[in-house]
Amino acid sequence: MNLAELVDRTSVDTLDHLERETTVPVVDGLQAQGDLIVIPFSMFAGPPEQNASRWVPAEGIHLVQGADGRNPHVLVADPGTCTWSPAGDPELGLGIVENTAPVYLLHPEHGGTGIAPGRWVVRQQRERTGFVAD
Repeated sequence: MNLAELVDRTSVDTLDHLERETTVPVVDGLQAQGDLIVIPFSMFAGPPEQNASRWVPAEGIHLVQGADGRNPHVLVADPGTCTWSPAGDPELGLGIVENTAPVYLLHPEHGGTGIAPGRWVVRQQRERTGFVAD
């Protein structure tokens, strides 16, 4: 998968400085994309609380977007290969990704990153008074 293919599938454009023909790497471990962190589920002592899962469509699901509707982090997967379960408790993260094939996160400023098959917790960095929490 390259960045141009992700842009075509999601209709989320990236900034001009990102090379569209670059192959998006697939990582099998802890990774970050801007303020999102993807953590292997196995790193958690107890399972995070989650809501009902839903299949991720080919055009993706917007996990996070700015207040103005711009700068989304979009989860992209081939049909039937990935579910998304929003977190039941926001303190534990945004949600859980379960995938049987590589899936991708796309962001206009950061480009794309691939997530290897597995079960993952997606968290977002949050700013609080006086400090930043991950």
